[in-house]
Amino acid sequence: MKKEISSRAYRRVVVKLGTGVLTSGIGQLDTARIADLAEQLAALRSAGTEVIVVSSGAVGLGMGALALTKKPKDVSKKQACAAIGQSRLMQVWQTAFTPHALTVAQVLLTHDDLRVRSRYLGVRETLRQIIGYGAIPIINENDTVSAAEIKFGDNDTLSALVASLVEADHLLILSTAPGLIDLKGTGEIVPVVEKITPAIEAMAGGTTSETATGGMISKITAAKLATRAGCGVFIASGDAPAIIARLLGGTGRGTFFVPSGIPLDAKKHWLAYFQRPAGTIFVNAPAVPILRERGSSLLAVGITHARGDFSAGDIVNIAGPDGTVLARGKTHFSAKEIPALAGLKADALRALHPARKRLEVVHRNDLVLL
Repeated sequence: MKKEISSRAYRRVVVKLGTGVLTSGIGQLDTARIADLAEQLAALRSAGTEVIVVSSGAVGLGMGALALTKKPKDVSKKQACAAIGQSRLMQVWQTAFTPHALTVAQVLLTHDDLRVRSRYLGVRETLRQIIGYGAIPIINENDTVSAAEIKFGDNDTLSALVASLVEADHLLILSTAPGLIDLKGTGEIVPVVEKITPAIEAMAGGTTSETATGGMISKITAAKLATRAGCGVFIASGDAPAIIARLLGGTGRGTFFVPSGIPLDAKKHWLAYFQRPAGTIFVNAPAVPILRERGSSLLAVGITHARGDFSAGDIVNIAGPDGTVLARGKTHFSAKEIPALAGLKADALRALHPARKRLEVVHRNDLVLL
């Protein structure tokens, strides 16, 4: 039976599918469920909505092929599992979409692909072209080559970054979790989260699965990233009947995170969430309200010291006297230059660097409050 989609039009939707949804055990694909999800996604696509899938499962499938019952701790062994499992994962997805006359496209990403601005823009254009051809992008972290410094950490975070990248209307995070459960209160699913507060974060928990990564903690983190970009986020169970149509139609069981009213513009969202800062610049107490309330550039007069080994042009955190990170931005001075300029007023800084046209340490156009 063809799954019906709500008549409300959505321009673009990202659907993240966890390992627990796609498998019935380590290395054992649940082909019936995958076929059902493909049918739901195909119905969404035929209704005029662009669909992007973030699919876990490669490492788990590799473990199954190698008859492993526990995820290897050695990085190279996990990478080998991913290499073995990724081709199987794509084959399964293509088989599931073939009855609906849809072609899938494999997209493997590392954090550097979204951290470096030129590559970030290249990924966005590639996805646009794939969708333009009518194909379904199937995105996964490139676990075969990803080391700690270039890993997203989990596919929940990856899906949120992808949703931000493509300016999706909604992100659906489908796993074995039926939603955010208030375990310390009613014990019921929280249907709507207007704002992610410390109390909401306290409801989250990790995972004990041998193949999964993260848990509700990572899903809450992903929701924070995506909603800040103006994207609504659903967390729901992937095995619930017609779950995609029901969530988008407003009748699905799960938790909906309301998007922020004023999303960050694309460049500042990239600065805030797609980067791994190379260091931290600390400011004095008077500079804190100037940054927070006025949105001003970071000037040398407000700086006390720096930590880390960064160069001009790197992305850095900006922290207050107590170490709380206030903002993030692109510095025009290196860590080695900071001690000499810290606390200097404009005239003194100009005398120290007479050839420089720009004396802001971080210009407001390259700075985003966190």
